[in-house]
Amino acid sequence: RERIILSILAFILILFVAIEHYCILILEMYFNESKTVQRNFGLDSKFLKDERVKKMMANQGLYNSFLASGLIWSLTETGEFQIQIAVFFLICIICAAVYGSVTVSKKIFLLQGLPALMAIIAVLLPLIVS
Repeated sequence: RERIILSILAFILILFVAIEHYCILILEMYFNESKTVQRNFGLDSKFLKDERVKKMMANQGLYNSFLASGLIWSLTETGEFQIQIAVFFLICIICAAVYGSVTVSKKIFLLQGLPALMAIIAVLLPLIVS
C-alpha cells in the first residue's frame, strides 16, 4: 500500500513540476513583456522590449519546454527506464535551480528546485525502502 501511495505522490509531483515548467515556457516565450514577467524577474519594461532580451527569454522558455516534456515522457513511459528518465530530468531542473539561486535569486530554488527535489525523493524513496 505504501508503494502505491508513493507512486501516486511521485506522479503528482512530477506532473506539477512539468506544468510549472510549461507555464514558465509560456511566460518566457509569449508573455515576455508582461507585468508578471516584470515582477517575477525583476526587470523593467524597457529592458524586456529589447529584441535581444526577447530572444534570450524565448530560448530559456524553449529549454523549459524540453525539461517539462522530458518529465511528461517519464510519466507516459511504461518500460524499464521510466525511473531513470524521471530522475534525469528532475536532476537537470534541480541543477538549474541551484545555479539560478546562486546567480539570480534564492527564490528560484524555492519555486523550481524544491518541487523537483520533493518529486525525486518520492520517486526514489520506494527503491530505498524496499
